[in-house]
Amino acid sequence: MISIKMKEQVQNSSIIRAMFEEGKRLAEIHGAENVYDFSLGNPSVEPPADVKEAILEIINSESSNSVHGYMNNSGFEDVRAAIAKSINDKFGTAFEQKNILMTVGAAGGMNVILKTLLNPGDEVITFAPFFGEYRSYVKNYEGELVIISPNTRDFQPNLEEFEGKITQKTKAVIINSPNNPTGVVYSEKTIIKLADILRSKQKEFGTDIYLFSDEPYRELAYDNVEVPYVTKYYENTIIGYSYSKSLSLPGERIGYLVIPDQAADFENIQMAANIANRILGYVNAPSLFQRVVAKCLNAKVDVETYNKNRELFYNGLLSYGYQCIKPEGAFYLFVKTPIENDVEFCNLAKKKNILIVPGTAFGCPGYVRIAYCVAYRTIEKALPGFKALIEELR
Repeated sequence: MISIKMKEQVQNSSIIRAMFEEGKRLAEIHGAENVYDFSLGNPSVEPPADVKEAILEIINSESSNSVHGYMNNSGFEDVRAAIAKSINDKFGTAFEQKNILMTVGAAGGMNVILKTLLNPGDEVITFAPFFGEYRSYVKNYEGELVIISPNTRDFQPNLEEFEGKITQKTKAVIINSPNNPTGVVYSEKTIIKLADILRSKQKEFGTDIYLFSDEPYRELAYDNVEVPYVTKYYENTIIGYSYSKSLSLPGERIGYLVIPDQAADFENIQMAANIANRILGYVNAPSLFQRVVAKCLNAKVDVETYNKNRELFYNGLLSYGYQCIKPEGAFYLFVKTPIENDVEFCNLAKKKNILIVPGTAFGCPGYVRIAYCVAYRTIEKALPGFKALIEELR
């Protein structure tokens, strides 16, 4: 019999993944071209040509051991040094190799840092709407996830409620910008105020509170919106980054942590995170793709493709009467449902072969997430279904 903890995890398995599997089932019945699956954030844009060239160059020119062998649990030293330099060049920081730990994607990185920091009963705060897997990641290490209710006016974090919910047990805060599921970028004003609150609370309680900035969508921003680099605003910031979206490599599971020297107890955190990378079973990030990303630090996917999808979908839905904040980044629309029950709305959409995810999965009922990282033609064909759906509900 499976463990009690896993029994609960099975019962609360990801709605997003369930919708993705439902899409495959419907495709077998109706044909893939007649099913409009907006459930999963699976990049539709091809990786940059640099990626394929780097793979071939590395495999053909480097020794097997330097490509496929073991290395320090934190990753190849030269790769980490190259990433640190790239960050410094972009954001005016001063990181070194020692500040970078290569991880199995952003999710692997978050698990590593939560394993490093949390004692049973420690609290981790996050802002709704949020990526639903945060619940499981925190529970993995017997922490308690404290959820700040959504600010549905503009989906910037609700900082007044946040300030009131920080306690002696607060060990970490998770932010995600550009945000999944809203596409909102947290403004510099928001980050500055959040940092001021955290410093004040650290002083009040005599504790260290770490801010984990989850950043897989950093490069996917539109209309010249600037995404603040959070280590510049708060000393106890740790960054989790992934190349899943910036290079369209979600299945390769490659990313990194940035742990600044300024973070409280830096040396112990660095050593513990290195060990956590090993004892969680990752051992090290995939070796080939450590080498690949080091050669592609200036490569980018074609963000304009996502922008065209964003404009078509957003303008189309608004013209039908839907309500939605225009996303500034990522590749999601977070749309208010025309009926109160978001799960019921998703079920009604499914009858039109449209697959979307209820906002309940992100801690924000009454909304749905629509992933527009799909073919432009898929959106064109799906829009009449969205129009018919809202008309039927009026």
